[in-house]
Amino acid sequence: MLVLPTEKTKSKVENPRFLIIYGKPKSGKTTLVSELEDNLIIDLEGGSEYMNALSIQARSVEDLGEIANAITAKIKETAKKPYKYITIDSATVLEEISKPLALKLYQQTPMGELYKDDILKLPDGAGYMYVREAFDKIITMFKNLCETLILIGHCKDALINKDGKELSEMSLDLSGKLARITLASADAIGYCYRNKNKTMLNFKGGDDFILGARAPHLREQEFVIAESDEDHNITVFWDKIFLQE
Repeated sequence: MLVLPTEKTKSKVENPRFLIIYGKPKSGKTTLVSELEDNLIIDLEGGSEYMNALSIQARSVEDLGEIANAITAKIKETAKKPYKYITIDSATVLEEISKPLALKLYQQTPMGELYKDDILKLPDGAGYMYVREAFDKIITMFKNLCETLILIGHCKDALINKDGKELSEMSLDLSGKLARITLASADAIGYCYRNKNKTMLNFKGGDDFILGARAPHLREQEFVIAESDEDHNITVFWDKIFLQE
């Protein structure tokens, strides 16, 4: 018999389980995740090849499936997850990689059995629904293989309507609804930018940014996440994001 709760329960999770970090090119995003211990970077752009990093290259949805299968096999072999963190870099390329999978998903329907063309050429924008489904399948697949999934993204200016006025808003560089759905599913969304020798991470949000965090220690915070000295040695403060549990 179901027992209904009669009092509040204490929060069980402090650290984000799905973290999105986005910013302009060369703002230090890939460098940040390369300095996170026990973090596998699934590099879709080749950026990690210029630094010391625990990384693996992927260029297709088949590559991603092979990586996921290898991690799953290691979990079965050792009874534990081989990586605490997994980073996908970047969201924009992941959307492109998702399109062949989206086409396969459509071809599995009665309407799309014989369809061979570009998935985005479906009438009334119907193809984007399958791209969103394919993108979500990939994200969910890797979420289940680690404690925290990190998604690195570029930023774009998106136009929004607010009180009848068209305003510019900084958002994750994904198409329309996919950006909003992906951001809504994240536990924390941080904007990464440089300030001289410091790399900043902003979770504060505001009218011009889509940002925020569920975790109290990140909510409405903006802080130095990394800094470099005169010899270009970088110190990263991941303990500001991932508290000891």
